Amino acid sequence: MTEPVVVCTFGGTSQAGQDETEAALTLGRRVGEARGGELRWLVLGSAPVELDAIARRHAVVAVDHAEDAKLDTAGPDARVEAVAQYAAETQPRLLIFNQDFDSRRIAPRIAARIGATAVMNGLGIDVAETGGLHVISAAYGGDTNVVYAPDPSRPCVVALMANAVVAEPAGGSAAPPETRSVALDLSAVEERIEVLEPARTEGPRLEDAEIVVAGGRGLGSPENFKLVETLAEALGGMAAASRPLVDEGWIDSSRQVGLTGKITRPALYLAVGVSGATQHMAGCAAAKTIVAVNTDADAAIFRHARYGIVGDCLEILPELIRAAAQMGAG
Repeated sequence: MTEPVVVCTFGGTSQAGQDETEAALTLGRRVGEARGGELRWLVLGSAPVELDAIARRHAVVAVDHAEDAKLDTAGPDARVEAVAQYAAETQPRLLIFNQDFDSRRIAPRIAARIGATAVMNGLGIDVAETGGLHVISAAYGGDTNVVYAPDPSRPCVVALMANAVVAEPAGGSAAPPETRSVALDLSAVEERIEVLEPARTEGPRLEDAEIVVAGGRGLGSPENFKLVETLAEALGGMAAASRPLVDEGWIDSSRQVGLTGKITRPALYLAVGVSGATQHMAGCAAAKTIVAVNTDADAAIFRHARYGIVGDCLEILPELIRAAAQMGAG
């Protein structure tokens, strides 16, 4: 039997989580079709409400559902053990996770447990003529892409970055997937780290915004970030920031764009006082249009921008806000 391709997700029913799941299933289906293997979907914890519909859209052959009280606590030790037991049974050729805080903690550990190659910051996967995998990944702070050719004799674990793949349903009418409960023994697992207060996020996600206005050090002081928020509101978008502003407490980390923050794909990305460091550009390079405002004509951001304004952002922002307000009134 051909080794299966498995997409692994954790319990959750949010629209954002569903979009990322469908992107991972799209990639998994493409790899499976290219290698002649089946696509399986491993769900750890509570199942999505639209599980059957999602599985059909992406021609999933089988949905493997594992439920255990220890999986609902988001503890990494239980999840590592669960996937390791599952992999021992199914012998997957490829395991795909959506890259987030949780998968960053467990994907490398799972790879070590099952003797697999681990690739983080995944952007895509191609199948060579020989059947081997070529995994495209962001590297050097997102400044370049690299292609890894994992050892074909070993399984591979890939963490897929947000917005790296556009979800596309399979063509035609897919048969209902086989659904089965996965028996796991997690009785011996004791979490070594206790989460005292989980992070909570509310409202729209930066990753889904069509318009993003991001501020950087060029704003000068925390009080000036209000101009970024006002312009974002006038344009119907979301305010964001580079990492230095988050580190200095100007704004919450949920609004950080970059390799260690959010990966965005907006129609318009307006960078104000942002230098354009590679770590930041990793989070916005996929924008359809980048507009930059910076006093330094040689700033790296201008190499990525379609439109650029050389000038003081504190003088230009009020004018942009005024223009956006007039457009809205018109």
